[in-house]
Amino acid sequence: MTETTNEKTSVEETLTILYEDNHIIVVLKPQMTACCPDESKDDNLLDQVKRYVKEKYNKPGNVYVGLVHRLDRPTGGVMVYAKTSKAAARLTEGLQTGDFEKKYLAVLCGAPDSLRGKLCNYLRKNTVNNMVYICTPSEEGAKYAELDYRVVEDKGKYSLVEVLLHTGRTHQIRVQMAGISHPIYGDMRYGGALAQKGKLALWAYSLSFLHPITKERLKFIAYPPETETPWKAFELAKALEIK
Repeated sequence: MTETTNEKTSVEETLTILYEDNHIIVVLKPQMTACCPDESKDDNLLDQVKRYVKEKYNKPGNVYVGLVHRLDRPTGGVMVYAKTSKAAARLTEGLQTGDFEKKYLAVLCGAPDSLRGKLCNYLRKNTVNNMVYICTPSEEGAKYAELDYRVVEDKGKYSLVEVLLHTGRTHQIRVQMAGISHPIYGDMRYGGALAQKGKLALWAYSLSFLHPITKERLKFIAYPPETETPWKAFELAKALEIK
């Protein structure tokens, strides 16, 4: 198994490469950067990766880079893109069959009563206001959502939690944590008066999957910005015992 831990190579000012070969490219998504084009027309990570590949390898015409999974705009962390259609298809299949292991770090307002727990809900998205709600299984558009969490460090007013996603629903972690009255720090959309103003404290810190061609299991780890609030209140590497 190949594992990397924050040994990053900056290729451009706006792009940080964690790993690259002929088939895939793993990059660090900054917070507030979209992972792919959207209605805002803002520059996005997918287009940045395409420009990087085009310039580095001097490729003429359009460059293929495949979107495999997504992160919400306010969420930073590790993402993998495919450099060939074959790699994209195999990675997408792995994502659908549960091969991907996606772990997040979040700072919650307060701390859950249980140090470890599983949250299972049905979620429904309102496309008019782009909000997601916990709903009953029978409601139209309801989708099952499941995650495991563990409290890594409890500081009373705030807690650092690690989240393992089993499903990848829109705003899933944000909605489910708010649903147990512990919204994510900075999440004014779902946290309301309980949340604090600031950047959303949600970070996709660990991504593991089988390489689409070699079948080697790869794992990539990148910490949140440790000097920024609220992350700086926690000793991330020590607390997580990541070596």
